[in-house]
Amino acid sequence: MPESPEMTEALGRAVTVIGPRRGLAGVGLSELWEYRELIYFFVWRDLKVRYRQTFFGAAWAVIQPLLLMAVFTAFLGRVSGIAPDGIPYPLFTFAALVPWTLFAQSIAGAGNSLVESATLLSKVYFPRLVLPISSICSYIIDFLIALAVLFIMVLAYGLGPSIDWFWLLPLTLFAVAAAMAVGIWLAALNVRYRDVRHAIPFLVQLWLLASPVAYSSAALPEAVRGVYAFNPMAGVVEGFRWAITGAGPRPDLTLLTSGVATLVLLLTGLTYFRRVERTLVDVI
Repeated sequence: MPESPEMTEALGRAVTVIGPRRGLAGVGLSELWEYRELIYFFVWRDLKVRYRQTFFGAAWAVIQPLLLMAVFTAFLGRVSGIAPDGIPYPLFTFAALVPWTLFAQSIAGAGNSLVESATLLSKVYFPRLVLPISSICSYIIDFLIALAVLFIMVLAYGLGPSIDWFWLLPLTLFAVAAAMAVGIWLAALNVRYRDVRHAIPFLVQLWLLASPVAYSSAALPEAVRGVYAFNPMAGVVEGFRWAITGAGPRPDLTLLTSGVATLVLLLTGLTYFRRVERTLVDVI
C-alpha cells in the first residue's frame, strides 16, 4: 500500500510538496541555484546538438555576424551620415552585431526551449525557468568567440585597447538581461499559442531593423530618439560600439531608458511565466 504524506512524516522522512506558485514571489532563485548543475548539463547538451555533424563547427558563431557585416558594408557602407566619420564601417557594424547576435539567437532559443522539451517536462520536475536560462547561456559561448574576432579586427584597424573596454562586461550582462526578459515572454507565449514559434524569426528581423546596428541612432530625427531608446537593445548596441571604437559620447541616457524597459519586460515576463507554469504540462 502506498504511503500517505502523514505516514511518511510519522516515519521521520522528509516530505516535499510541489505546488503551483504565483507572481514574482514564486521565482525561486534559491531553487534555481540548487539546480545549477542541471543548467550546466543543458548548456552542454545544446552546444553538442548545435554543432554536431557540422562542417564549420563553432565557426558558425562568427560566420553569421561576418556575413551580415559584409552585406551592410556592401549596400550601406558608402551612405553619408549613417555612421560617424573616422570609424571604418565594417568595424562600426561588427561591433554592434556581436551583442545583437547574442540577443537574437538567445531569444529564439529561449522562446522555443519549453516546446522543444515537452516530453521531458511531462516526466520529471525541475524549475521550468532552467530551460530558457540554459538556452541563453549556451549562446554566451558563441558570443565570446565572436568577441575574440572583434578584438582581432580592432587591432587590425590600428585601434589599440582602451580603458573603455571594461564597460564590455556590464554591457554584456545588460544584453543577457534583455534576452532573458524577451525570451521568458516568448517561451511562455509559445506554450499557449504555437504560432509564436513561426513569428519569432520575423520578430528578430524587424527588431534588427529597429536597432542601431547598421546605422547610428544619431542619424535618426531628434523627435524619435526618446521613444527609440525604449528598445532594450538600443542602449546595449550603442554602448558596445562606443566602448570598442570610442566614437561619440557614452550613451548614458539611452542605456538608462533601455534599462527601464528591460526591467519592466523582465518583471512582467516572470509573472506571466509563473502563471503559465501552473498549467504547463497540461497545455504543452
